[in-house]
Amino acid sequence: MPTPVIHPADEAAVESISRGTHGDPFAILGPHVINSNGRAFLRIRTMQPGAARVDLLRAGSPDAPRAFSRRSAEGLFEIDLDTIERVDYRLRVTFGDGQTREIDDPYRYGPVLGDVDLHLFNEGTHRLAYEKLGAHLWSVGPAHGVLFAVWAPSAQRVSVVGDFNHWDGRAHPMRVRIPAGIWEVFVPDLGEGTRYKYEIRTASGDVFLKADPYATYFEIPPDSASIVWNTGKHQWTDETWMRTRPGFDSWLERPMSVYEVHLGSWARVPDEGHRFLTYRELADRLVPYVKHMGYTHIELLPVMEHPYLGSWGYQVIGFFAPSSRYGTPEDFKAFVDACHAADIGVILDWVPGHFPKDAHGLARFDGSALYEHADPREGEHRDWGTLVFNYGRHEVRSFLLSNALYWLHEYHIDGLRVDAVASMLYRDYSRQQGEWVPNVFGGRENIEAIDFLHQLNILTHGEAPGSITAAEESTAWPAVSRPTHLGGLGFTYKWNMGWMHDILEYIRQDAVHRRWAHSHLTFSMLYAYHENFILPFSHDEVVHGKGAMLNKIPGDIWRKCATLRALYGFMFGHPGKKLMFMGCEFGQWREWDYDGSLEWHLLDHEPHAGIQRLVRDLNSLYRRERSLHELDLVPAGFRWIDCNDNENSVVSFIRCSRDPRDFLVFVLNFTPVPRQHYRVGVPEGGWYEELLNSDAHIYGGSNTGNAGGVSSALVEAHGLPHSIDLTLPPLSCLVLKWRG
Repeated sequence: MPTPVIHPADEAAVESISRGTHGDPFAILGPHVINSNGRAFLRIRTMQPGAARVDLLRAGSPDAPRAFSRRSAEGLFEIDLDTIERVDYRLRVTFGDGQTREIDDPYRYGPVLGDVDLHLFNEGTHRLAYEKLGAHLWSVGPAHGVLFAVWAPSAQRVSVVGDFNHWDGRAHPMRVRIPAGIWEVFVPDLGEGTRYKYEIRTASGDVFLKADPYATYFEIPPDSASIVWNTGKHQWTDETWMRTRPGFDSWLERPMSVYEVHLGSWARVPDEGHRFLTYRELADRLVPYVKHMGYTHIELLPVMEHPYLGSWGYQVIGFFAPSSRYGTPEDFKAFVDACHAADIGVILDWVPGHFPKDAHGLARFDGSALYEHADPREGEHRDWGTLVFNYGRHEVRSFLLSNALYWLHEYHIDGLRVDAVASMLYRDYSRQQGEWVPNVFGGRENIEAIDFLHQLNILTHGEAPGSITAAEESTAWPAVSRPTHLGGLGFTYKWNMGWMHDILEYIRQDAVHRRWAHSHLTFSMLYAYHENFILPFSHDEVVHGKGAMLNKIPGDIWRKCATLRALYGFMFGHPGKKLMFMGCEFGQWREWDYDGSLEWHLLDHEPHAGIQRLVRDLNSLYRRERSLHELDLVPAGFRWIDCNDNENSVVSFIRCSRDPRDFLVFVLNFTPVPRQHYRVGVPEGGWYEELLNSDAHIYGGSNTGNAGGVSSALVEAHGLPHSIDLTLPPLSCLVLKWRG
């Protein structure tokens, strides 16, 4: 066939596509009807860098393969067919080394994403954006392959690259959907396990590689390619849990004791190079341990893929991908399944407040400030070296909100703990004068972030009934855990950072000086019901020179352990849900090391084994006694007996359920002095059983106590008609229950 006439505009397009600078590859590549000199015919072009020859194979045709003509040295080939009808064909590509590969041509397929999806994404209301963007195993008619889609509105050209095209951006440039700014391409014959990235050419001509923001699986760091993965392979067995979860809206009245875990350092495998435990090994070891200890939930430091282990997971690259350090997505689903089989809820730390500047991540994704603000006064956290999401941009909201639902729906996660909420709420967070931009009203509040948090909580509570959200919010922002229709942010819970700081400051005092710090023990009850609080002893309190829990306490090892046991007794008696970081439950000596393992060998020593037994028994008591959780978040559930005995560093209080005759009495002595005949007022006469004594021998204590209980006397004390005469052990917590 004679070579068709080449027009100058055609030559420019050929050069542009060959160089990888053309922004509309589907206008050049694939089949096109050409009208030239009164003749209509079909022209097929394909870009095959490194190919020596390309042949056309007609499906169902007895015709011999026909060779393409080379149009450019870079690898653009074309062929003309005497037809204008649709042709079913494949390409046989022969490379310079003689290797041959038969492929389906991606450029003979039309657009895949629908206009409604594009509109919702641009509107910021696409709740399931993860089902459309990213890399998905896909079928178009009989063809099977992968649909790639990525948002990059400022890019001049976007290509998907990987092993399948020798990481050459000229081979698979994508189609841009205007005005959505989403680039897509369906690549037939690709399957699960395909490694890929996006090669982006910016408007200024810079070219770089980016990981897929919606990727569901990644290479093990430090490698950073995204991986095509079928995340639907796991067969869930938690139907009962998921069916009953909507009824968990009553969590406010249910026991909730959370074990906070960093999966990479809970335990390692020393015999195999100190490697991580896998998700499935953690299901076999961590889940039974948490069950044995009596916790109701596991909270995981971020499991989303992150390049730097030292960020503890808080600098996320792959928001939709569980870290490959511990296994595959289906392995992580198996872990969650095992938790639910053990009646343990799973909470994920979630980080919508910032993201890292790694070159392959979200930072200046298409050469512009896409996910972040362009102005560093709005878009950068200098303390952390990270960037701030632009919450006012609709597409960013689609990304983040759909990500929240992704974990709740696809991985059956039961709650999200939102990190660093304070940094989201305030435009001047950790910034000096002149380093921040006021809002439209001249204030310091981040209105767009507030609106985003409203949407997040309305959406997650509505779309995943029974799930919870918890805010790490360290300021006095009002109504964090109040419904949005009442003017709140809408979180289920807020971490009680004030209580945590006060009580840790209190136990740091030498016992003889605690009388002067007594308000640290009692002040929290002045605001205990302003929010739905979780009482946290989290990872942040045992790193960066703050010391492990035991090392915060002065004195010899006996005093340290006894004080820690009393502190934990106070925590479980105080109103609020409970959270304890791994290692705190047995009194680890050293600070948490993200790159090591907990000091499990300490359990060979009775002081540490005793602390662990106490925590287990406190969890059991907390779950068993309705008075410790039924009215946990309303004033009717708590009453001071005496909060003013600072001279003896003793406090006493009552916890009760809806039944006024179902109550517990807590008495705590924070000095090493045993106190005989210490009288405490009680509301009812009768026998008071000593349910728990933190000084018991089984916990490592001196075994001072009340021989199992005491009878009350009709002697008024503390404004109550009856009283009990107690022996208070040194540095102890007593829990007594009225038995009538």
